Amino acid sequence: MATTTEPDSQGAHLLGATPFFASQHDQRLSYALYVPKDHTPDAAPLPLVVVQHGTGRSAEAYRNHWKQFAIEHRCVILTPLFPAGLVEPGELHNFKFLEYKGIRFDHELLHIVDEVGARFNTETATFYLHGFSGGGQFAHRFLYAAPDRLAGVSIGAPGRITELDDTLPWWLGTGGFAERFGVPIDLDAVRRVPVQMVVGGDDVETWEIANVGGPNWMDGVERTGRTRVERLETLRAGFVAHGIDVRFDVVPGVGHRGSLVIPVVQEFMADLLSRRAA
Repeated sequence: MATTTEPDSQGAHLLGATPFFASQHDQRLSYALYVPKDHTPDAAPLPLVVVQHGTGRSAEAYRNHWKQFAIEHRCVILTPLFPAGLVEPGELHNFKFLEYKGIRFDHELLHIVDEVGARFNTETATFYLHGFSGGGQFAHRFLYAAPDRLAGVSIGAPGRITELDDTLPWWLGTGGFAERFGVPIDLDAVRRVPVQMVVGGDDVETWEIANVGGPNWMDGVERTGRTRVERLETLRAGFVAHGIDVRFDVVPGVGHRGSLVIPVVQEFMADLLSRRAA
């Protein structure tokens, strides 16, 4: 009798757009991926691009936006999901500042990355990171904490920035960083990471970032700029003053829309991936 080979019902969900998987280190956190469908366990590992969501937690939408990029540029896309309301109901900002109520989100991302490397045949010694808005806040602070794990970082339109200034308290600046996070900022390592900063040219609404007295407010943040464009310019100036090269992209006609800066971010990432492959 002739036999037919049926698809592996389990393995089929480990290629293409995957389900969200619970992190095995902290099952309150999860992640999804896009893995090119022709990628096999015995192939060379593919580079990893992490796209960090913002306040709206639109991780699935970002994963889908990056699907074609993964296919064309031979990489795996990872979109972590750090839910709102951890520990405290309704809390929105936890991951943006790396630590919240004993949860170290920089460490949790690294646990997820290592888990993905073990299960999905992707390179994890270093990876690429992009985040927009709240994700941009996380991305530049993650750069301070773990530059040695980054092959490139794209910082998109953060509403609140942390300047490389030890005279300012965390999170306005990096005062007490080593005591808080257990490692000093390795500026030489930071300088080795290719950096993009990106923001829409019309990203000038202030209702969300001028919320005096809000849970994510510190007096002094207003001095970094009135709009997200101005605040990102302040961050760039500080990076340049510390010898950190920055590609600075202002996307004309775009407001605070992470999906609309993706083509410029992908251009940056594609260049880095092409250099890696050369």
